[in-house]
Amino acid sequence: MRLLLIEDSLRLRSALVQGLSRVGYAVDAVGDGREGLSLATETDYDVIVLDLMLPSVDGLTILRTLRDQGKETHVLILSAKDMVEDRVEGLSLGADDYLVKPFSFDELCARLQALVRRTYHAKNPRIRLDALEINTAARRVTYAAREVKLTRREYGVLEFLVLRAGQVVSRRALWDHLYAFDSDAGSNVVDVLVCSLRKKLDPHNPQAFIKTQRGEGYLIDFSSTGAP
Repeated sequence: MRLLLIEDSLRLRSALVQGLSRVGYAVDAVGDGREGLSLATETDYDVIVLDLMLPSVDGLTILRTLRDQGKETHVLILSAKDMVEDRVEGLSLGADDYLVKPFSFDELCARLQALVRRTYHAKNPRIRLDALEINTAARRVTYAAREVKLTRREYGVLEFLVLRAGQVVSRRALWDHLYAFDSDAGSNVVDVLVCSLRKKLDPHNPQAFIKTQRGEGYLIDFSSTGAP
């Protein structure tokens, strides 16, 4: 899923971009509050990871502005401010979670996964559709009781589609949630990923349940799969 990281420490920002990208997130990262606010209001993110002490515009102002504008993007505050009143203020202004620095990267990932599940009203990390099961916590996929090894991009496509099962998802929406804004990935990369994903899931019937809606995008549909 696509994240916005607003963190002024270059060292921490770089480490988080590297780590979060490695586990499959598309990460836009900035160190300035004004730039972060602009991205947060103009782009559809699954989660925003927000530091509080930022140049130009502080984190609480960013959070207050987003909520005043009706933006419901989940916000996880990541801050060295560890007093109870700091956490209470952040949560009271509309933050969805608060993690104090220093922190465990694994805990951050677990909290991010929980926020993404909350977005799609999926509290259980295991999502099952017919013969397909996805464990979003472990990023593990099985189809017809067979484990399917996917690249992180292939997994990202599948998870994004499964969380919107029954809805047509445009190629642009998939691209936007797979790649950061400064990516040089070509416009046909989504089609290539879907083709590879289909073959890995069901080599005998590649278009079994990932349907193409011509001119619109892709759709998860098990109604006529004949899946095992």
